[in-house]
Amino acid sequence: MLTAIGLSIIVIIVVLLLTEKVSPIIAMILVPFIGALLAGFSFEEIKQFYQDGTRSVLQIVIMFVFAILFFGIMSDAGLFKPLIDGLVKLTRGNVVAVAVGTVLISIVAQLDGAGATTFLLVVPPLLPLYKRLRMNPYLLFLLLAASAGLVNMLPWGGPTGRVATVLEMDVGELYRPLFAVQIIGLVLTLALAAFLGLREKRRILREHGTLQFDDAPSADEIIDRASAEALARPQYFWANVVLFLLTMTVLFAGLLPAGYVFMLATTLALILNYRKPHLQMERINAHAGGAIMMATIISAAGTFLGILKNSGMLDAIAKNLVYLLPDALLPYLHIIIGILGVPLELVLSTDAYYFGLLPVVEQITSQVGVAPQSAGYAMLIGSIVGTFVTPLSPALWMGLGLARLSMGAHIRYSFFWIWGLSLLTLLGAMLIGVVV
Repeated sequence: MLTAIGLSIIVIIVVLLLTEKVSPIIAMILVPFIGALLAGFSFEEIKQFYQDGTRSVLQIVIMFVFAILFFGIMSDAGLFKPLIDGLVKLTRGNVVAVAVGTVLISIVAQLDGAGATTFLLVVPPLLPLYKRLRMNPYLLFLLLAASAGLVNMLPWGGPTGRVATVLEMDVGELYRPLFAVQIIGLVLTLALAAFLGLREKRRILREHGTLQFDDAPSADEIIDRASAEALARPQYFWANVVLFLLTMTVLFAGLLPAGYVFMLATTLALILNYRKPHLQMERINAHAGGAIMMATIISAAGTFLGILKNSGMLDAIAKNLVYLLPDALLPYLHIIIGILGVPLELVLSTDAYYFGLLPVVEQITSQVGVAPQSAGYAMLIGSIVGTFVTPLSPALWMGLGLARLSMGAHIRYSFFWIWGLSLLTLLGAMLIGVVV
């Protein structure tokens, strides 16, 4: 029963997000609540699920609110404008170069293993460039998701550590064969970026007739530029650069909690660029709407995950999925699950996938002669690219919030490209003998 209700909750929410019939907040608050009631849980139990769920995302919410404020203030002050202008000149409006560059930047940004940090580093500077070149912003998220997902295979990224924990192996030893798989995956991602960049180039030519963007401003743009110039603080540019780099350094080093880092950075940005209290409040009010909106969505996602995880629905889904296959397919169960890794990312949290599903798969396949490492590799490689194409990822919600984009539209745009990339990477791993 828990499996059926849990799957129903997830399917309904994913469908609602994809079709955009209701807001994400309504979908992720109301549907799990009704599902929990139908499953027979009391109000006291649902209360505990809610508390556990919101507690799990509280720090993300705090980080998100103040990150939005910080990056908004930095943008107002003109920090990113020289970078965007420089990238435009460097690429000379080359859409393919921008797409490939997105992959390379995302790889570097994800080396710390923190998805939220990657979105914070990549989205604010690159999104204006995509808009200026009339590129689809969802292409940015597709390439970012693919790159960050593959890099997340590193030992300190989280998924590899979870696999090592389940298999009771040293994470460094487990990772060694994965390095070659990462190289294969990243080469495929660069090829995908070049292909999609060419496709995007053709789309822009078809819709606009030229790749040359018009710098002649419209009346609205003139007003916007005037407002931007009034807010810009070119005299403090290098001071803002230092503040930005210091913020990122402290964030990467983990010296303070991420939310607190952005709290401090926001206050320093306001003091540096807008000294008068009324200007400070104007900047906060200007960016508070988007921050609060996404904070509510992430909080709603927390209640959604809290009900699914703490009710046992996710564990039940993970354990029952494997029993649907006939006995003849059991020796290939790990490969089948790997092939379905990206779709499973839509219905299972990371912990449910690795701590719930992997032990069951490993136990079944080991009885028919499959090495535990091979089962772990298959499931890891098959799902890792889909880490950031699921509504179960708080970091993705945060990134989309920065860009004010839709989760449903992102999934529709990226899902099958990401799944195809995952299948090719898994095939590469099988060809070099990592997965057998």
